[in-house]
Amino acid sequence: MRSIRPSFTARRGRSARRRTSPLPVVALAAALALTVTACESGNAEVSGEATASAVAEGDGKITIPDDIKDKLKEHGIDVDKWKDGAWKEWDKEDWLREAKDFINPIIEGLWDPDRMREAEDPDRGVDDSDLAGDQGVTDPTPAPVDAQAVSPTYHANAPELGKVFFDSPDGPSVCSATVVQDPANPGKSNMVWTAGHCVHAGKSGGWYRNITFVPSYNDAGMETAKLKGATREQIAPYGAWWADWAKTSDQWIAQGGLTGGDGAPYDFAVLHVQPEAGGNGKSLEETVGSALPVNFNAPAVPDVAGIKAMGYPEAAPFDGQKMYQCQDKPGRLSLNASDPTMYRIGCTMTGGSSGGGWIATGSDGKPALVSNTSIGPEDNTWLAGPRLGKEAKGIYDAVSEKYAGR
Repeated sequence: MRSIRPSFTARRGRSARRRTSPLPVVALAAALALTVTACESGNAEVSGEATASAVAEGDGKITIPDDIKDKLKEHGIDVDKWKDGAWKEWDKEDWLREAKDFINPIIEGLWDPDRMREAEDPDRGVDDSDLAGDQGVTDPTPAPVDAQAVSPTYHANAPELGKVFFDSPDGPSVCSATVVQDPANPGKSNMVWTAGHCVHAGKSGGWYRNITFVPSYNDAGMETAKLKGATREQIAPYGAWWADWAKTSDQWIAQGGLTGGDGAPYDFAVLHVQPEAGGNGKSLEETVGSALPVNFNAPAVPDVAGIKAMGYPEAAPFDGQKMYQCQDKPGRLSLNASDPTMYRIGCTMTGGSSGGGWIATGSDGKPALVSNTSIGPEDNTWLAGPRLGKEAKGIYDAVSEKYAGR
């Protein structure tokens, strides 16, 4: 037993540079839906909530309901300026931080194939302030486990997995995520599980923007060279699903940092999503054909035979375009004696795998999500993910209950 060496980073993939060419300017077209939703991080009750969609009048023009306009104006957001690119402005004072401030209007076509493909991961140093609580004792460091490519089609082998795209102050960014079951809507879930740092900057900022889930990204596992000419249907065969509500832990919002550390044991989030272009009336679960249950009472580490971590690693030697997995018996990682112990496995997946589901077989012999990728060391030899307890279940239940019966 020894104390963990403080050299780890969040596994999120983010753009390390600004694009030299301008991002596409997307006009508000007749197919565009715009939803404003109040988001809660801790309590199930939501106040000041406004949810509605843009509707077409008889002349085909889009009218934004007044309650949505008013809600946006409360945050200094002009609808027309926002859709024409104002979302790229990250003034600290205007960076929506509080739980009730989550705003994620659909901008149809924003995540085109090039923008999805180019969202990437930079090398980042460790934020020393995040490591102040790194006094816990942990199990010995696991031996590295080489990440194995998942065989395509991904929909046939891991239908619940996909990529989360979002915009941060650094540019187009990427994580991994998993479709999970919705107790209030059996067989018709629109819920997605990912890491808290994939939706919210933690103590240094607020909610990220343009958060979108793409299930079975690059389903056929095409080589990167071919993806440069791929259509959106080839890259996103099951569509793009925009978050209309996001919920992460109060602990992540208060403590989380760019490189994990404080807040990492609570680094989880649940999204509720809707199809970008209106869809065909089917839920996300119906569209992909599956959703994983979430186990909030996973057995103690000594009783877990093995955990499989899955994701789309972005940083070298990977490029974020293909799905990988690692299988290992977990150990324990303690960052702070007052926080829950995390799972840790050997794995060489890099940034971009953040938020990807950790799957274990339950007592019923069926797979269930038991964690998500949160942090790993700079040498990319292991990954750690939070244990899912009462805080995680509270977030999950609140999202489910909010959309019960719809």
